[in-house]
Amino acid sequence: MPSSVMPTPRREGDAPPPAAVSAVGLRKSYGDKTVLDGIDLHIPAGSVFALLGPNGAGKTTVVKILSTLIGADGGQAQVAGHDVAASPDGVRAAIGVTGQFSAVDGLITGEENMLLMADLHHLSRREGRKVTAALLERFDLVEAAKKPASTYSGGMKRRLDIAMTLVGNPRMIFLDEPTTGLDPRSRHNMWQIIRELVADGVTVFLTTQYLEEADELADRIAVLNDGRIAAQGTADELKRLIPGGHVRLRFSDPAAYRAAALALHDAARDDEALALQIPSDGSQRALRTILDRLDSAGIEADELTVHTPDLDDVFFALTGTAGVPDQPKEDVR
Repeated sequence: MPSSVMPTPRREGDAPPPAAVSAVGLRKSYGDKTVLDGIDLHIPAGSVFALLGPNGAGKTTVVKILSTLIGADGGQAQVAGHDVAASPDGVRAAIGVTGQFSAVDGLITGEENMLLMADLHHLSRREGRKVTAALLERFDLVEAAKKPASTYSGGMKRRLDIAMTLVGNPRMIFLDEPTTGLDPRSRHNMWQIIRELVADGVTVFLTTQYLEEADELADRIAVLNDGRIAAQGTADELKRLIPGGHVRLRFSDPAAYRAAALALHDAARDDEALALQIPSDGSQRALRTILDRLDSAGIEADELTVHTPDLDDVFFALTGTAGVPDQPKEDVR
């Protein structure tokens, strides 16, 4: 596939990018069970947003409401500038949805799957074949195009699934568990596809059972728990919410080590390793404070490492869940 083009960074004073999704107070109940209890979201266009949460947290319900598959009981939401309740057709024309389970028809070829999707989008025969050929090439499926999709590997089926979603040239794509069941190489290939989509200006709404995937891809992450957003922000912002971060300094000179221990009186000592551990949230300001204290004392560490909690720590702390955030068989709610 062609190499992606890095988007031009936004300069200070530039207008913020328009919202691909804007939701306020989304609510949904099934009988006496409240699934969503007032969800607020703001997702800039041309970004990757990851929604994490344990089973039954309401992730799929959020996706279904935003993609107009079900209605909300309360609140408002706009997707690609269209109100999901007042203008569902406008939303559907602007989005693509790739579900957790492949929509590929294994009885027909990859090319026939693509042409069928082109027919559903009312493309002319000529335009449908042109779009199909371009997408098959983009997703490295040309050699397999004439083969039944049932013969495809898991990674090929997921690539075909996303290619079919792109036939309608959507401005926003919902990807529900796009790499579940894929081997590591296929997963990394899928990550590259997602990056290229965003480089082309597409907004990606991602649900995933792999916390490393959200950490790797998402510009912003929200953790959904008990029908509410427990926290949202960048991966680094979320990690700083959880205690346990620290800076570790290691010295080869015992005299420098002792002097640093005096200068950094709040540090935990490891006399055998000549190492100090200082509590830190991992921010640039906190790191600068430590370095300034060392500089003032005329001390230089031989090794400095910053340790911050990972997204697993964040997830477990916010949800109280001691397992993976998602399972492929998640309830539709």
